[in-house]
Amino acid sequence: MSDDPEPVCVWDLKCKLGEGPIWMAHEGTVWFVDIKLDKIHRFAPASGSMKSYDTPPNPGFIVPGRSGEFIVGLQAGLHRFDPASGKFTLLFEVEPDKPGNRLNDGAVDPLGRLWFGSMDNGEKDPTGCLYRLDKTGPKAMDCKIPITNGPTFSPDGRILYHTETLAKTIYAFDVAENGDLSNKRVFATIEDGAGHPDGPVMDSEGCLWTGLYGGWGVCRYSPQGKLLAQVRLPCANVTKMAFAGPDLRTVFVTTAWKGLSDEQRAAQPLAGGLFRFESDVAGLA
Repeated sequence: MSDDPEPVCVWDLKCKLGEGPIWMAHEGTVWFVDIKLDKIHRFAPASGSMKSYDTPPNPGFIVPGRSGEFIVGLQAGLHRFDPASGKFTLLFEVEPDKPGNRLNDGAVDPLGRLWFGSMDNGEKDPTGCLYRLDKTGPKAMDCKIPITNGPTFSPDGRILYHTETLAKTIYAFDVAENGDLSNKRVFATIEDGAGHPDGPVMDSEGCLWTGLYGGWGVCRYSPQGKLLAQVRLPCANVTKMAFAGPDLRTVFVTTAWKGLSDEQRAAQPLAGGLFRFESDVAGLA
């Protein structure tokens, strides 16, 4: 970053575990979830309007569907969500044999395929998987992961990046045209004391950004995995970001107060808020 951006809290809604912001360019809104308080939130920057929806337990991610609805990953599986009615409709159960798991982060690749992860809700056991949604249902692509985060994709869609949060490691995979993955390798690791890598997102220069849970900000890595820049936030638990605005240079960031003591929450009164800063690098549409 050429300048030191100053993040501003635009919605002090105190998410216990805010996550997964997405930018809906056609309506000029940011949508995101609060996994542990069972909410979907909608923020319109131009007007400042704010709206929240109740959800079934543990909404891990929200992504746009084809005709105004959304796909939401809940503990019970993949659901279609209609914001007009607030109704959720089950599409696929994902892991009915793993009641201790829930769905976590998710993203759509450049070809429109949905990828998402599952994780141990206790955040300890390696029971999670990375999935690709096919016409017949979810297909496990990589497993034995305690906490999945991401994925995100290179601008050409040929590289998938996926995070193992407890291992403090972001992996890269080659993506074939049919969606198969190969050549898993370490892309970047977070040093001790710098927090845990959370949700990743890609910019237009092919650089990966990741939130740092317990790390007080987001960091940007080159396509070769070199740390290029960091943006500090006024709260420790930073989860994920989304590029927004007409030029995709306004960044919205979700945060969380989960895991903070009463004393830490008092010292971080904006923890769980939605933040905004300006970037000199644009994101991807």
